[in-house]
Amino acid sequence: MLNKILLGLNKNLTKIIKTFIFFWLLLCVYRLIFIWGMSEYLSADSGHNLILTAIYSGAKLSLQTAGGLTLCMLIGFIAETIWHRLKYFRYICSFVILFITTLLFVARFPFYQQFHSGFNQMLFTAMHEDLYALFISLVEEFQLPLKLLLVIVLVAILNYAFNKFLAYSFKVKRWQILPEKIKTVSLLMCVYVLGTLSLYGGGWSWKSGVNWENAGITNDTFLNESILDDYQAIYRAYANQMRMEACNGLSFSAQNVRNLAKSLTNKDGGNDLSIYLAKEATGAKIEKPKHIFVIVSESYANWPLLDKYSNLHIADNMKKIIAEDDTIYTSHMLPSGSSTVGALMTMVTGMANSNLYLTTMPEALANPYITATAPQMKNLGYETSFWYAGPATWENIQEFTLAQGFDNFYSRGNIDPNATGSVWGADDEYLYDAIFKQIDDNKMTFSVILNTSNHSPFNIDLEKEGFDASKVIEGLPDKEKNNQELIKELGHFWYADKMASDFINKVKAKYPDSLFIFVGDHADRYNIDKVPTMYERYSVPLIITGKGIQKDLLPEDMAGSQIDIMPTVIDLIAPEGFTYYSVGKSLSENKLGQSYAFWITADAIGNTDDLVEKPQYFNREVLPDRTVLENYINGVRAISWWLGKYGTIIDEALLQ
Repeated sequence: MLNKILLGLNKNLTKIIKTFIFFWLLLCVYRLIFIWGMSEYLSADSGHNLILTAIYSGAKLSLQTAGGLTLCMLIGFIAETIWHRLKYFRYICSFVILFITTLLFVARFPFYQQFHSGFNQMLFTAMHEDLYALFISLVEEFQLPLKLLLVIVLVAILNYAFNKFLAYSFKVKRWQILPEKIKTVSLLMCVYVLGTLSLYGGGWSWKSGVNWENAGITNDTFLNESILDDYQAIYRAYANQMRMEACNGLSFSAQNVRNLAKSLTNKDGGNDLSIYLAKEATGAKIEKPKHIFVIVSESYANWPLLDKYSNLHIADNMKKIIAEDDTIYTSHMLPSGSSTVGALMTMVTGMANSNLYLTTMPEALANPYITATAPQMKNLGYETSFWYAGPATWENIQEFTLAQGFDNFYSRGNIDPNATGSVWGADDEYLYDAIFKQIDDNKMTFSVILNTSNHSPFNIDLEKEGFDASKVIEGLPDKEKNNQELIKELGHFWYADKMASDFINKVKAKYPDSLFIFVGDHADRYNIDKVPTMYERYSVPLIITGKGIQKDLLPEDMAGSQIDIMPTVIDLIAPEGFTYYSVGKSLSENKLGQSYAFWITADAIGNTDDLVEKPQYFNREVLPDRTVLENYINGVRAISWWLGKYGTIIDEALLQ
């Protein structure tokens, strides 16, 4: 009887070990395929030793994942032990696990191409998106049905192989002659070893193992991301999201906020943020414009405006505007966040990214913040409007913008119903046409415009719009000349560039007393270089053009982020003594910008976690003072966090 029990136990222990090995090998093979298939994203100085280091570290980390997947399979093994016919349930369990694993593997390729990262917190951002639009985008751009079919076929093959592997009996004579008790002890020891290695990520303790937080051991971003298998990447995203939600944003004490506000503003406002944030205009620098347009352009990165990419000819139209005498341009500018909603929140509220999802927060939907854009422009005599090319339900944008003080909100429903576009919104030409027709020269108007055309699924008829693909192809590196997807993406940048330029020129011609502020909502979507510099990957342009603007109106060494745009506008047009409130400062005096993860000056860019330790220079090799930089980054974040969550009064009791 005992021998029979041991025989059954040994059989299940063997299945557990085989399952662990199969899943671990599969994860390792998927990692190898990913590195090979995406090798163009490797840094030029990443040699074989670095690649092998990443593969080895990834293999250790995937021991943890394999252990988790094996635990999931225990349900099937237990069910089969209870009743043999339930082996078919075990087949279903293995199919589901292999399906999820393979689906994530296939999805990782386009995700990395889009975000230069394994699965990250953009997964949680997607939950706030228009799910129907997202689904249509996946179907049209990523051939979702075909890829799902391929995944199912591959999983069916893998599932067959897995169950054959479980059923196969290795004929090892020395093992077969051992007593069942010895086999049991040996198998239990093997399970213990694998369990320990799984628990600690390939080590005997947390000190020697690998986990998602310490996996980035190479100096190559791509290899560091490849170390994490897809489950580990998703866990990283989940852990970071939970940290964010656990603290309702960032985490500062009331005293921290007071100290940082004092350091940032050189004021002693006590417990009142409105005192710290109050600014007084020194007098208008230009004649007050009749109409002001702030264009926040989808995925409009700065790199196409650089001279090194001029042979692509995708930003020629905005370059012509930049060259005009009535235009100021700076590339020393960072977006607030990594996605459109980050720019939306900052341009509407005037606050920096502080890990608060303002578009859905009750506090943001109750009353305008003291730094909100629309009320302050209304105080200057403007009727305020927000234009969005997409649906009014995206990111709760209609309720959010109106709650923050805009007089009018216009969206896809206010644009020509016959307009072409995608699930994200109407094409830019129709958006701009609707805005142009709405201009009332009997009023002073201020309009924020958020477009969508430079966004997947990239379905504009570019040939019809006059896009000359041959010019782009001629300027591409040889290895990219046949990359049709890249050419199409660059074509959509060209389209966004041309439509914005056409709109600006058209309005200038009819309404010459207009002012335009043009900025990218974010960068970091596609680059020609597979391993771009931080400056090329993350910076966005800021272009100010219109009547009264002169190139020397702002200093050449200005630098900032989206929180500094509206203070700059107010500084240009407000009469002397006009009081306004802002977290950012006018670019007439600001020399430093920060975003969700980076800082920038007129000379260098770096990661906010590293401060001045790992900068990348794009001009002079000059760095900001480390303490000043740290206090600035923490200051704008702390003030934005407190103001967004608790309001203007700094009171420790509010944290309870």
